[in-house]
Amino acid sequence: MGLNIGIIGCGYVGTAVARRWREFGHSITATTTRRDRIEELEQVAQQVVVLQGNDSEALASLVQNQDIILLTVGAHQSNLYRETYLDTANTLVPVLREAPRVQQLIYTSSYSVYGDQQGAWVDETTPVKPVNENSQIIDGAEQVLLSAQSDRLNVCILRLGGIYGPNRELVRILSRFAGTTRPGSGDEWSNWIHLEDIVEAIIFVCRQRCQGIYNLVNDVPLPMRELLDRLCQQHGVEAITWDPSLPSLRPYHARVSNQKLKRAGFELRYPETML
Repeated sequence: MGLNIGIIGCGYVGTAVARRWREFGHSITATTTRRDRIEELEQVAQQVVVLQGNDSEALASLVQNQDIILLTVGAHQSNLYRETYLDTANTLVPVLREAPRVQQLIYTSSYSVYGDQQGAWVDETTPVKPVNENSQIIDGAEQVLLSAQSDRLNVCILRLGGIYGPNRELVRILSRFAGTTRPGSGDEWSNWIHLEDIVEAIIFVCRQRCQGIYNLVNDVPLPMRELLDRLCQQHGVEAITWDPSLPSLRPYHARVSNQKLKRAGFELRYPETML
């Protein structure tokens, strides 16, 4: 039996999930902040709503007839983080308390909340260490959304690694560094997750009615230097050099474990980063 699913923030991830969910016969309502995306989103959703995340009246109308809410908002500029993540969370939670039909809230967060763990392995029990204001905002949004957990409503947070996939290949993301000298040693660990695994993980936690926090990264984290060296060699672009005398610009340094999600029964399609 098909579900009514509302996707708040239907960008790169949300659009891909909407496309898959429609294949299962679910009814999708997608939101966007831009009217120029309506026609595009009508290809993957039965209904498209233009709204801002701090518009409680619009959100209340959206969630009333939904079984599942997927929150996949994204901020493309640092000055929009508070508005995009925290303001949306603060507006959404009171609205959900007045929407008895909603059974689950799924939120795509970021592993950046772990901050600099000196390269240690971290899991969902590791205390977070936000290293800048944006990470603090993401952590704050998580806490607000978790407060909505109740006997009726499951809240599931997926802490994503760096996202790559079709039209967002790693070589396209990182090629701007080719031939440059980067500050630091490049020893900081990077954690990635393929779009297809994000989509399947969201479908999985929805089916399993998961609640709480789960890391969503692939099995094999790589130091940035090794990742960039491999990309340069494989794609024939100019090598990157490093200057350890300069402080690294990368604030995140942790190896993120995905074992909790795998123990729940989820299987990755891309357990290693595809170069």
